[in-house]
Amino acid sequence: MTGTPAPFTADDYQARMERAARAAADAGLAGVLVAPGPDLVWLTGYAPPAATERLTLLVLAAGQDPVLVVPTLEAPDAEKAAGAPALTLRDWTDGKDPYATTAPLLDSAGRFGVSDNAWALHLLGLQKALPGTSYVSLTEGLPMLRAVKDAAELERLAAAGEAADATYEEILKVSFAGRRESEVAGDLADLLRRFGHSQVDFTVVGSGPNGANPHHEAGERVIENGDMVVLDFGGLKHGYGSDTSRTVHVGEPSAEERRVHDVVREAQEAAFRAVRPGIACQDVDRVARAHITEAGYGDRFIHRTGHGIGVTTHEPPYMIEGEEQPLVPGMCFSVEPGIYLPGRFGVRIEDIVTVTEDGGHRLNNTSREMAVVH
Repeated sequence: MTGTPAPFTADDYQARMERAARAAADAGLAGVLVAPGPDLVWLTGYAPPAATERLTLLVLAAGQDPVLVVPTLEAPDAEKAAGAPALTLRDWTDGKDPYATTAPLLDSAGRFGVSDNAWALHLLGLQKALPGTSYVSLTEGLPMLRAVKDAAELERLAAAGEAADATYEEILKVSFAGRRESEVAGDLADLLRRFGHSQVDFTVVGSGPNGANPHHEAGERVIENGDMVVLDFGGLKHGYGSDTSRTVHVGEPSAEERRVHDVVREAQEAAFRAVRPGIACQDVDRVARAHITEAGYGDRFIHRTGHGIGVTTHEPPYMIEGEEQPLVPGMCFSVEPGIYLPGRFGVRIEDIVTVTEDGGHRLNNTSREMAVVH
């Protein structure tokens, strides 16, 4: 396993905040308003102690210094954040109007990008204080804000991918037959933590007919000999995401099961080989979908080919028809085609891929051949 990466510095966070302010101006926005959540962590290194109804809001706009509005009782924690030296803290006390504190920081007639997980309570409060303002979600207004990773972020994503790969190699050694899906899911979670994950986001174990549901929650079904089993798991290590899928078989598979698995594996390989700067996100989806359709399973590939990954395990960009955003070096996303046969079984194979100057590079490197487990 790779060592612990150097922490991000105040200069790193300052550069991100400046980049966000410039991107907002280029998009015709007056600024960016960021509530607690992944965007705030990425921009400042600050995560409030817990979800709170009290207003916490980062205000970014080109030509003005970043300001973080915080409740007075949480100001000491905010001051300790790695990005705090690059911004101004403005606190408000209980019993006072937080929107009166925030309003002077905003263009009273501006249109702002707002982080997706901002509370409606706070957005409505700002609208009441500044009726001339309007708002758009960051996913809509600045979808590529976090999409292009720098070298330090890529290092963290590679470490997370390496840990997920180590988890898969270990899970192949456990017993599947006669155990509940939830027990194998527990093994996956334990292994992710053993290999350095601080947070486990999902451990999908879809056995037999449950594998035909792409987001099946591991349940109490007992895995049987002869089952195909979809494994999809990931979380955060060093603050950055992992997400990988492999499909294994308990005992020897049938010829049809092998064929379906081969079709998905070939589609995944073709989509990966299509990755290069300049092509549209939708082209990655089209390549995978064309291969599966040609094999006769087009109507059984029922989700997008991929999603971005970074400080969250699902974020823009998305590899889906209609997404014309060109690929740019430093983007990271999943490539995960699948085939799902209701009542029977499913197959999915997934790697995280980063765009390089001349193609793509996988961050997951375990075998994509069907593994036979016991």
